[in-house]
Amino acid sequence: MIVRGLESAAKGMLALMEAQDNIANNLSNVNTTGFKRGQLRFKDIMESAVYAQQGSILRNDASRYIGDLSMGSVSLTYTHDFSQGALEKTGNKFDVAIEGDGFFKIRDIDGKESYTRNGSFAVNSDDYLVTKQGEYVLDVNNRRIRMIPEDFDPELFRDKMEIVIGESGNIEMNSYTQKIPMQTIGVFDFSDKEDLFEIGDSRFVPRDIQNNPELRSRKFSVQQGMLECSNSNVIREMLNTISTTRNYESLSKTVSTNNEMLRTAVSVGRLRS
Repeated sequence: MIVRGLESAAKGMLALMEAQDNIANNLSNVNTTGFKRGQLRFKDIMESAVYAQQGSILRNDASRYIGDLSMGSVSLTYTHDFSQGALEKTGNKFDVAIEGDGFFKIRDIDGKESYTRNGSFAVNSDDYLVTKQGEYVLDVNNRRIRMIPEDFDPELFRDKMEIVIGESGNIEMNSYTQKIPMQTIGVFDFSDKEDLFEIGDSRFVPRDIQNNPELRSRKFSVQQGMLECSNSNVIREMLNTISTTRNYESLSKTVSTNNEMLRTAVSVGRLRS
């Protein structure tokens, strides 16, 4: 029983170490645009039913059932909290934030596609809308978004035209005399967000694209000149840190106590022999 207690406490301590690493990652990204906090789910190991020992202890005697005994816990899944982050006004005409559901779709120079809530965009030397890392932002038809029509004078664009991005993601070039409709920024979503896997820089990809394909998001509005802040909260994560630390200390004391009991039992066994 002592060894079983040591094993249970050790597994619990390992699980808490994983939880603390996750909390540390959430804290380090409180200022990361579009970041979605991670969260771990745990499961019990070898959970067994416990029955009273006096009298008949038949397994089907529900009146003698006491409860369940766990042999410790391990992390089961790592998911993300995709709740809305606060919107921060930047005034940059190429900054956009999604209010509601969905992700922007981006494509790197190798053709790999991913999804993000980080709408901190810019225009590259070829007049395409890109992320700060140089990845192309895609429209509703999965095409790269060019911010100047092919037959348009770039100098006129820079000096005379205003870029307006509507709530549906549609892009327009406006002047005092004309409005030129352009492409529409794609906003995509997934039916199973727990299937999404983070690849860094607030970018996600589905683990199983066949069974969890991208969908056109319906409940959203695109806000120009704004960015979505991280939904990781310093106070909440600090409280989680305190709780995790206390639980770890409790299990550490349990290990020490069981270790001392085991040492005593071994010593008594030696004296008797």
